[in-house]
Amino acid sequence: MNTSPIQRAVGVALGAAVLQLLMILAFSWPAVRSAPHDVPIVTAGPQAAAVAQRLEHELPGAFKVTGVADEAAARAALTDREAYGAIVTTPSGPRVLTASAASPVISQQLTQMAQQMSGARGGAVQDVVPIDSDDPRGAGFGALALPLIMSSLAAAVLLFFGVSGVGARAVGLVSFAVLGGLGATWLAQGWLSVLPGSYLLVASVMALAILAVSATVSGLASAVGRAGIGLGALTLLLLGNPLSGATSAPELLPQPWGEIGQLLPPGAAATLLRSVAYFDGAGSTGPLIVLLSWAVAGLVLLGLGGLRSRGKPAEAPEREPAMAS
Repeated sequence: MNTSPIQRAVGVALGAAVLQLLMILAFSWPAVRSAPHDVPIVTAGPQAAAVAQRLEHELPGAFKVTGVADEAAARAALTDREAYGAIVTTPSGPRVLTASAASPVISQQLTQMAQQMSGARGGAVQDVVPIDSDDPRGAGFGALALPLIMSSLAAAVLLFFGVSGVGARAVGLVSFAVLGGLGATWLAQGWLSVLPGSYLLVASVMALAILAVSATVSGLASAVGRAGIGLGALTLLLLGNPLSGATSAPELLPQPWGEIGQLLPPGAAATLLRSVAYFDGAGSTGPLIVLLSWAVAGLVLLGLGGLRSRGKPAEAPEREPAMAS
């Protein structure tokens, strides 16, 4: 059935309007519905059990409280990325320990909670693992995610249309990941000063994140055609970026979307960057596996797409019947 140009234009406009609504929903909904959900914290001291009961009564479901032996164990839980904060009860009143490097938003919430518990403004709070002083609210760190994803998507598209051959595309993907990781880390640490830690380690994480995104999109495009670009963009940009928790924390997103976001490259990259930059690699195993899996899967799809594009082997020409002598 043939359609007129006007019908096609209306169809395209309708599709674009639906996509617009989906983008608004994807980027706005997590922010509007942001609230703590089973945020892991620890308690210590003689009144630890009473504190846990009070939190569950006043804020049901907001925190997942675990008791530890003493303040040293509580501090270890923060530096090992096992908890976002700790409440240590003492004869002089409760003391709250935070790790703003893990999430400035949760740290602020715990600080407000400490003020309510102690009745004093700004007292009884210690930041055990502070975020970079040049980025106290984590806005700069959170702003890294979107351009990193978009540039990786753009690189995948450029390589798909501008470079032929699986080997050449793979070389282009790895080269872009290495150069992009080095350049992005130089900007983040040198000029913007929003990310501490070892330059080479942070650059390696950046490079792996870039490769995971660009290889996935390039692999999908190679395997299923141009539709793969749209599928990759929808998955990584429309779904992965707002669910990454880069500007807050996965536990502050509506569940189970916060957990799903950690299985996608943007969320895994944000978590791995925090672990490497602030926590000496603590808690890095899970997100590292996620990024490696996406990168490998993308390269495998790229190879499979190359095999598919070769098509069937040419059939041997039929032999003419021999002439009778």
